[in-house]
Amino acid sequence: MTGRSPHGAAAARPDPHATRHWRNQRLSAIALLLLGPWFIYKLLTLPALDYATVTAWIAEPLQALLLLLFAWSALWHSALGVQVVVDDYIGGRLHVPTARLLQVSHWAAAIAVAWSIWIITQGGA
Repeated sequence: MTGRSPHGAAAARPDPHATRHWRNQRLSAIALLLLGPWFIYKLLTLPALDYATVTAWIAEPLQALLLLLFAWSALWHSALGVQVVVDDYIGGRLHVPTARLLQVSHWAAAIAVAWSIWIITQGGA
């Protein structure tokens, strides 16, 4: 194989960043396909959706771990999707600051979720 297309032009190699982005988008989508139904099922089967019931449910170690994975998967999927929107629609001098701001926002949300779940599992209010 010579690395040429049937029309004689040199075959372009895919950008490794784009390939990784595509793979990560699919991985996060699969995680959400698995964890999303679990989350909805658990919420629908709780006896009540009041603060005490939901925090008691989150305080269970396995539920806390699954909730953390669900939230992080959603944030990861969101960050990847927003990155594509920024890359496609924001150009010029605003591109880099906008991308960084959104990246930092997603990281801050991921840390806030982890901290919140940690506080609940430790018996905090």
